[in-house]
Amino acid sequence: MIDRLTLHNFKAFQDASLPLGPLTLLTGLNSSGKSSVLQSIALLRQSYEAGELAVSQYLPEARQAGFHVGVANQGFLLNGELVGLGTGEDVLHEDFTEDVPLIGLGVDEGPYHYGWTVAYEAEQNLLPLLDVDLPLTSEGAAAPTGPEAVTPSFLTAPFQYLHADRISPAEFYPRDHHAAIGRGFLGVRGEHTVNYLRHHARDEVPRGPLHHRGAESDLLLDQAAAWMGDLCPGVDIRAEAIKGANAVRLSYGFRGTLGPTRRRRPSHVGFGLTYVLPVVVACLTARPGSLVLLENPEAHLHPQGQTQMATLAAAAAAQGAQVIMETHSDHVINGVRLAVKQGRITPGQTVFHYFRGDGSGAEFVSPRIDSDGMLDQWPTGFFDELENTLEQLVG
Repeated sequence: MIDRLTLHNFKAFQDASLPLGPLTLLTGLNSSGKSSVLQSIALLRQSYEAGELAVSQYLPEARQAGFHVGVANQGFLLNGELVGLGTGEDVLHEDFTEDVPLIGLGVDEGPYHYGWTVAYEAEQNLLPLLDVDLPLTSEGAAAPTGPEAVTPSFLTAPFQYLHADRISPAEFYPRDHHAAIGRGFLGVRGEHTVNYLRHHARDEVPRGPLHHRGAESDLLLDQAAAWMGDLCPGVDIRAEAIKGANAVRLSYGFRGTLGPTRRRRPSHVGFGLTYVLPVVVACLTARPGSLVLLENPEAHLHPQGQTQMATLAAAAAAQGAQVIMETHSDHVINGVRLAVKQGRITPGQTVFHYFRGDGSGAEFVSPRIDSDGMLDQWPTGFFDELENTLEQLVG
């Protein structure tokens, strides 16, 4: 699990060190840096999977010596399947202070720190890693760097990253065997979710926080329908391959008072159900050690559904996954607070960060939560619009 993320000269952040937990919520105004946090993690994963990111690992005491980690001819791959960040000019923080600007990302996992520093090249979309510089002791001899290099788990663990721009209602979705079945990847827009469900429909969701007691069975398809049913009561899901075509079909049914209704195309049941389906599947299939990045899971959901998304994310974290979630919803925030109070997740497993920025730089504050779901601070702008509006209405 990622315990801490550090960013240097990366987009909105000149220097930032963010503690992360099993369930981390990133909140704040638009263009305040929330998405940059998710993108930095996805960038490292994208670069590693493309074979462009060397891995070296060392103990925190070696980190204090201050050296860069990397290998020549490799670097940050700015454009790929997970993120498209443009060129070096697009990701360099505007107010860098070095004569020769550097961009750095670092991750702490348990006792180990992993760091990567790249040179800035304005027009390049592969920013080159710096060569390894060994730390030196005061006598000038090379200092020990701890055990042999170990690949950080977040680069190889089961992984999902869902953008805010997810699939919209359609009758047909791609049938990509490699993505959905070979890699178990839902796609950044959730475009492989239907094919994943088709193939894994009879997989069992293990008993635990993610298991929905109202489901007809332990099977993934029934569990997904039960969680979706909290958003739209009585719904069921069907994912089918289309014979002779490289596509799969999604349809919904409903259990009415007179029995099951006829099946309906996604375009006839509203936007929210299909938009949230990848989020439900990503959380339901997360296992201990998985990493799930979510942008605005509450989009197109009514308030009750937004609260339920918080319950689902908390369940995934309680089951052992790491969920890092960007949200603009006070219902999601309050849903997580309620999950803590109800004992679904502990205060120590939950991290809140509230970002503020001026378009060029960003800062953040981190309210702490207690066992009653209460926060120790409520910064100006932190989901206080309802209170401000009511004050004007009654004033």
